[in-house]
Amino acid sequence: MSWVFLMIAGIGEIVGVMGINKVNDERNFWSFAWLFGGFTISFIFLSIAMEEIQMSTAYAVWTGIGTVGSAIAGILFYGESTEWRRILFISMVLTAAVGLKLIS
Repeated sequence: MSWVFLMIAGIGEIVGVMGINKVNDERNFWSFAWLFGGFTISFIFLSIAMEEIQMSTAYAVWTGIGTVGSAIAGILFYGESTEWRRILFISMVLTAAVGLKLIS
């Protein structure tokens, strides 16, 4: 169950990062709620996941989910580049996170 909590934490991280972008676009209550809500959920579920998953593995996977998810959100919602080298390196981060899960 701790891996599910870690996935939820990673999704919260993505939501929080998207909230940063919303705050940069328009500074209002809902943008800040998006930002703080995403990061609050992220840190709560990361903390719960770390009760059973080693700190180094949990943190690496959490940041990997946040990195890859934010990059994909940027491509899907904000028109960021889909250059093949960018996709390659995003895939490498994802592969490393999956590898850590497999050896844990």
